[in-house]
Amino acid sequence: MDFGTVTPLVYLLSAVLFIFGIKRLGHPETAAKGNRLASVGMLLAILATLLDRQILDFTWIIAGLVAGGLIGLVMAKTIKMTAMPEMVAVFNGFGGAASGLVATGEYLRIMDMGGTLAIDAGVSIMAGTLIGAVTFSGSMIAYGKLQGFVTGNAVSNPFVRLLAILLAAFAIGSAVYLVGFGGDLPFYWSLVGSALILGVLFVIPIGGADMPVVIALLNSYSGLAAAAAGFVLENNALIISGALVGASGLVLTNIMCRAMNRSLVNVLFSAFGAGTASGVTGDDGDKVATSIEAEDSAMILGYASQVVFVPGYGLAVAQAQHKIRELADLLTARGVNVKYCVHPVAGRMPGHMNVLLAEANVPYDQLCEPEDVNPDMENIDVAVVVGANDVVNPLARDDASSPIAGMPIIETDRAKTCIVIKRSLSVGYAAIDNPLFYKENNRMFFGDAADALGLIAEEVKQL
Repeated sequence: MDFGTVTPLVYLLSAVLFIFGIKRLGHPETAAKGNRLASVGMLLAILATLLDRQILDFTWIIAGLVAGGLIGLVMAKTIKMTAMPEMVAVFNGFGGAASGLVATGEYLRIMDMGGTLAIDAGVSIMAGTLIGAVTFSGSMIAYGKLQGFVTGNAVSNPFVRLLAILLAAFAIGSAVYLVGFGGDLPFYWSLVGSALILGVLFVIPIGGADMPVVIALLNSYSGLAAAAAGFVLENNALIISGALVGASGLVLTNIMCRAMNRSLVNVLFSAFGAGTASGVTGDDGDKVATSIEAEDSAMILGYASQVVFVPGYGLAVAQAQHKIRELADLLTARGVNVKYCVHPVAGRMPGHMNVLLAEANVPYDQLCEPEDVNPDMENIDVAVVVGANDVVNPLARDDASSPIAGMPIIETDRAKTCIVIKRSLSVGYAAIDNPLFYKENNRMFFGDAADALGLIAEEVKQL
């Protein structure tokens, strides 16, 4: 068989499957099928590459496939929904590390053979090294922020910014020098080291509230690193897949920025959330939050005509996605029109709430976005906010001096009645108080989201 002819055709088929797979990922109803299409495309690309190279010893390749497959299976089975953002951050980091290692291996191979860097190969190697290293270390810091062992607050000062600028200039200058003036191994390792530190300095100044944007951007970086590795290996499938991931990551980053009404530059360099978040009490001067219990909540919900659930990170923490589905089904059986309104940046990664609700098999036709609900919010009988905070904060709309001013929100404060299920009146990632908690039409149900939704569901059954 002439693999020289077959391989490009298989790569082309893989690229088509990647494109159709990404297209189907755009809607919850087709997302699973899109993921399978893209997986088949990647499998074909891998098989074509292995056969085309006519590898004589598959021992380490098989060992890697078995080890990686087992690790992936364990992670898929054991990962909690609350840890999904951290897992995505780790995946981004490993993707960047793999691309960086490919570039490093090719550089060392050329140096060992006493060769010189051609311009095209040199540019690809340096791009893969630089982007891969930044992606890896930046993703690990993002993982640490999400996991909690690295502060979620923005850490920024003039020294950090100056050091980042100097390191970026040094890394780029080193790459240009290595391409233009030949191999210099110590200089190459200094490039790797500066790129790793640069990744840390890239993410450290970004506050926890901006993590969805950072994860999307790092995902794009991992794609660009993969494309650079494709150029290093002269592998068209890797170039195409990397370019697709890079482009889709940038599109998603732009969507996240628009959802917060902020520019990417503002997200990366404004040090949003640099202050320390502190909790607030239910009685702050003349601000008093009115609490509610399960029985009264069930009465309000059970006799409503239209109910909108607004999920937030607290829903993921409590693993309450099945409880909210149970309550929604009970209300639907009573003739209540139920919707789930999902804010694009709710949770800690893009699509976090969509994944959570999909796990509970929430009907796709009940999902909607803020622009679908806000115009009719005054006619909504009850808006139930479960574990969300900043995405329903009226300050974004009403206070031009607020740190979140201009961010599109779900305007639950305009509903006839709003019930917020939350453990306390503590602030969210934006570290600012939420006036919604103290409005006359709002009631606070204090407690774990799963317990609260379960209690309300039991009361609804008694109506």
